[in-house]
Amino acid sequence: MKINPALTEGKLLRRYKRFLADVETLSGEIITIHCPNTGSMKNCWQENTPCWYSDSGNPKRKYRHTLEITTTPEGALAGVNTGRANALVEEAINSGVVTELQGYAQLRREVKYGEENSRIDLLLSGQSGDCYVEVKNVTLAEGARGLFPDAVSARGTKHLRELQKLAESGVRAVLFYCVQHSGIETVEAAADIDPAYAAALKEAVAAGMEVIAYRARLSADEICLFEPVPFLPAAD
Repeated sequence: MKINPALTEGKLLRRYKRFLADVETLSGEIITIHCPNTGSMKNCWQENTPCWYSDSGNPKRKYRHTLEITTTPEGALAGVNTGRANALVEEAINSGVVTELQGYAQLRREVKYGEENSRIDLLLSGQSGDCYVEVKNVTLAEGARGLFPDAVSARGTKHLRELQKLAESGVRAVLFYCVQHSGIETVEAAADIDPAYAAALKEAVAAGMEVIAYRARLSADEICLFEPVPFLPAAD
């Protein structure tokens, strides 16, 4: 995903009220920008460290700029704009990077499905049948371990139930972890944060749901998925 114009560097001063952040620009001005992340952003940012933000170019928007990339306490980069995850995965599928999801003739977005009034992020269709792909953005790291979710996620657990039912009925169901963190080497459920999610994930995998994880390369002018990372299932 090429970013044009390129992201602007600043210094992240604080994140507050969930959707706001104060940033010091390179010229020394302090601006308030939109923080597009509903999670806790645990371990993926630190005060007074470099960040990168986009400019909508719309002076009438209340918060014209959007936080995109932060620096973690360990010095890694984290892509905190969860709104980019679906597009990153779609691009990686279309460009052939995600080898596990090739061979489908059609890709549709936000298609209604399931018994709990859900929408699947990406629906792939082809001669071999349909493949339902639910995308989750991963930014929480403990060392090199990527963890999801970073806060209790009833919505995430609901999606796992829906994917499990698909898998049990013989339909291909995939949970895709979009790892926007340069320091993560593996991905697993954050059982300490959300034990219900971890239990649902284990059940869904046992029922035949697939889990795929790919890591992103992050820079001011491009964010793209480029390599798979192992998913670590919960121990029995």
